[in-house]
Amino acid sequence: MSLIKNKILFDIDDKIDFLVRKIELLDYINPINIEEERIRFFNSKFTIEPNFKYPKRDYNSLELQRELFAVRIEDIKDKTIQKLYEDIVYEYSGLIECIDTISQGKKFYYNSLRSFGTPTEVDVENAKFILHFDDKLDVEKSIPRFDAHETEQQFRDFSKRYGFTYSIKHSDKLSAIAMVLNNQQTLVLNSNHTFSQNDIDILTNHEIGVHMVTTMNSLRNQLKIFSHGFPNNTETQEGLAVFSEFMSNSLNIKRLKILAYRVLAVDSLAKGYNFQQTFRMLKNYGMKNNGAFTVSVRVHRGGGFTKDYLYLTGLRKVYNHHKNGNDLSLLLTGKVTLEYKDSIEYLIENGFAQPSKFITDSYANNKNTNNKIAFILENLK
Repeated sequence: MSLIKNKILFDIDDKIDFLVRKIELLDYINPINIEEERIRFFNSKFTIEPNFKYPKRDYNSLELQRELFAVRIEDIKDKTIQKLYEDIVYEYSGLIECIDTISQGKKFYYNSLRSFGTPTEVDVENAKFILHFDDKLDVEKSIPRFDAHETEQQFRDFSKRYGFTYSIKHSDKLSAIAMVLNNQQTLVLNSNHTFSQNDIDILTNHEIGVHMVTTMNSLRNQLKIFSHGFPNNTETQEGLAVFSEFMSNSLNIKRLKILAYRVLAVDSLAKGYNFQQTFRMLKNYGMKNNGAFTVSVRVHRGGGFTKDYLYLTGLRKVYNHHKNGNDLSLLLTGKVTLEYKDSIEYLIENGFAQPSKFITDSYANNKNTNNKIAFILENLK
C-alpha cells in the first residue's frame, strides 16, 4: 500500500477506536446487586425472580451508532482489509445494541443472539456427554482457603514469567470469580469468593496465560481492532483460554462440567425458561445451590445473555486446530478469531500487524495427565 492509503486505513481505525472505546460489554452486563439478590432468592426457597440492577451507560447509543456507520469504510481500497472492517463495524454495532437493551428482556436476548448465537443440538449433546463423567478432585487442592488478597499474590507470582505489568482490583460485583478488563489492562478478582488452589491454577492459566497475553499483544499493534476485537472473537479467545487450562494440567472434570452446565443454561433461554426454572434444571443435573445460582445469573443477566455456551464450542475448535498441527501463536496477536486466520496473516504479511511477542507458555508442552479429559476432548462432536 502507498503511504496515502496507509494513512487512510489508520485514520479509519483511529476513528473507530475513538467511537467504540466505551463499549466494553462486561462493564455494563454484570449486575451490581448480585449478593443481595442471592440472599433474597435463597430466602424465598428459590421461588422468586431476582431483580438485578446494572451500571448506567455513559454515552448516547443512537449518536454512537450514527457516527459508527458514517465512517467511510469504502475509502479502504484494499478489498481484503475493507471487508474485515465492514464486518467489524457490524460487530460493534451489535454490541452497542446489546448494551443499549440490557435489562429489557427479550430485546436484549435477541441482540445477544445476533452477537453470540445459541447452542446447536450437537452442542447440547456434547454438554450432556460431559455430564456422564465422575468429577472427583484432589481434595487438598479443592479446599477454599485463599481470600482475594492471597489470590492476588499468586497471580503476581505467576505473571513474572511473562514480563508484562497490569493492574489488579477486587470487586464484590462480579458474576465470575475473576475476569480481565481488556481496555484497562486490569485483572478483577471477586472479593466475595474464597479461592481454592484448583481455582487459582485454572484462573492464572486462563486469565493471565491467554486473556492478558492477548491484551498485551494487541497493544503492540497500531491497528486498534486487535484490542477491541474481531467479529465473534469470544469463542476463539475463551477456547484458547480453556485449552491453556488443559495443556497446563489445570483443567479437571468439574471445570468441564461447569462449561457444560453453561451450555444447557443458555439452551434453556431458547426454551423460554425464567431464572428459577433454569436454576432448578441445573439442580436436577447435579449442581449445588451456589453453583446453579452463579450459572443462572451469568445466563439470565441483562435479559438473556447467550455468550457462555461459546467456552465449550471454542475449546472444541481450538483443540482440533492444534491437533491438526497449527501454530496457535497467530491467535494470540490480539482479540482475534479463528475464522479470520487468513485476514490476520494478510495483515502481518503486509506490515499492518505484529506477530505475537507473548506466547501462552502452557502451549509449549502438553502436561495434561487426566486421561478422562483427553478422551472427552477427543470425542466432542
